[in-house]
Amino acid sequence: MLPESFIQSLEGLTGFDKAAFVAVHEQRDQITSVRLNESKPFELSHHPFLHQITQVPWCTNGYYLQDRPLFVQDPLWHAGAYYVQEASSMFLHFILSQIYTRASNQVVLDLCAAPGGKTTLLANFFKEGLVVANETIKNRNHILVENITKWGQDNVVVTQNDPAHFASLPAFFDLVLIDAPCSGSGLFRKDPKAIEEWSLDHVQHCSVRQTRIIEDSWSSIKEGGYLIYATCSYSKAEDEQMMDYIASLEGMKNIPISLPASFNIIETESDLHKAKGYRAYPNLIKGEGFFIAVFQKQHANDGYAIHKAHGLVDATKNEKEIVANYFSIPSNKYIIAHQQNLLALSENWKEQLQMIASHLYIKKMGITIGAIKGKDLIPSHDLAMSDWSDLPYETAEVNLETALQYLRRADITLEGKKGWVLLTYMQIGLGWVKALPNRSNNYYPNDWRILNY
Repeated sequence: MLPESFIQSLEGLTGFDKAAFVAVHEQRDQITSVRLNESKPFELSHHPFLHQITQVPWCTNGYYLQDRPLFVQDPLWHAGAYYVQEASSMFLHFILSQIYTRASNQVVLDLCAAPGGKTTLLANFFKEGLVVANETIKNRNHILVENITKWGQDNVVVTQNDPAHFASLPAFFDLVLIDAPCSGSGLFRKDPKAIEEWSLDHVQHCSVRQTRIIEDSWSSIKEGGYLIYATCSYSKAEDEQMMDYIASLEGMKNIPISLPASFNIIETESDLHKAKGYRAYPNLIKGEGFFIAVFQKQHANDGYAIHKAHGLVDATKNEKEIVANYFSIPSNKYIIAHQQNLLALSENWKEQLQMIASHLYIKKMGITIGAIKGKDLIPSHDLAMSDWSDLPYETAEVNLETALQYLRRADITLEGKKGWVLLTYMQIGLGWVKALPNRSNNYYPNDWRILNY
C-alpha cells in the first residue's frame, strides 16, 4: 500500500491523477527494457529473446521485452552487448538529441554514475567525446567499473570523488549530468521495499543533499555548457523546488524541450522561476517514475589552468616496443604505465586526462591493454571487452553451453588452438582463454563469474 502521506504530498502536482496512479501501483506490472550497445552490434534475429522487441519511443537503441528473462543465462549480457535499463531513464537520450545537433568533442561528467546505465548511454552518444563517470561510494563504484569495463568503450574515465572535488576543475565540462540520489518514489512499483523507507523527512533530507551536490559541482560547467538534473522521485521538494534552486544560480538558464504528445511525458513548471521540467508517470507511459530538467550556463568564471599532471606516466620505449610486437595501437591513442599495467588513452583528450589525473581519484580510464612479463604481453580482460576491432589474437566462437561454462570459470576444451584465444559468442568477445598443449586455462575474472543459474 502506498503511504497516505505520500499520496497527499503529490496532490496538485502537474499531471498527477490519484485514482490512475494508485491503480497502476496496485497492478505491479513488471516492465523490462534494454538498451543496445552501438559499439557491439550482433544479429538480433538469432538471439533467444531479443528477436521479439518493441521500440522505446524516446531512445533509438531502447527496446521493451515481452517478458523478463534470466539475464544471467545470456552471455551477451555479461559481454556488455546491451544494458538492462528502465525505459523512463532512457529519456535522457531524447534530451541529448534535442540539445546537441552534433555530438562530438564534448567533455561530459556523470556525477552520480553508479551503476552505470546513464554513463553507458552517454558513452554511446558522445562517441568522439570524453565521459567522466563519478561515484562516491566505494562498493557502488566497484559495480560501476565492472559495467563500464563490459561496455568496452575507451572514452570513459571512472572516478571516486565527492562532488565538491569537481570545483577544482572550473569551467571544465561541456555537460554535467546530476542523476541525484533521491527518495526513490518513482521506483515503488519496481522496488516495494522503497515504500517502507519513504517518509517526508527522508524527502527533505534528500532535498538538502541534492542542493549540496549542485552547489558543489556547478562551477565545473563551461560557459554555454549544460546541466541536466534528474531524479526517480515524484516529490516537489526534489524536483520543481530544485529547478528553482538551479535557476537562482548565477548565469543558469532553463532550457525547455519540445515533446511529442505521443510520449505522454508531462511538462511541469517551477513556482518561482517558471522553469520547465518533465515528469514521467507510470499510469501514462510504459515505464517507471522519472523527472528531468535542462539548464544552460550563460557565462562562467575563468576555466582550469594547465599544469603538470600527477600520476600519468608514459610507457617506456621498451614497453611500447613489446606492445608493438603484438599489434599496432590506433594512431589516435597513446600508452601510459599505471599500476603494473599498460593503458591506452585518447590522444585527443591528453590535456584533459592530465587535468583529471591531477585533481581526481581515478579508478579506471581508457582501455587497459595488459601487463608486461619479460618480453610477453599478458592481455587484460579490459582488452577482451573493448570494442577495438583488430586484436592480434585467435578467436574461438562457442555455443551457449560452452559460453556459460566459461562464464562460470569452469574448464573448457579448445581444439586446434594455441596461446591466447579470445572466446566469442555471437561474434561478441567474452574473455581470454590460454590454450596449452594439454589443457586450456580460463582467464575470466573470478569476481565476475556466474555462481549459479
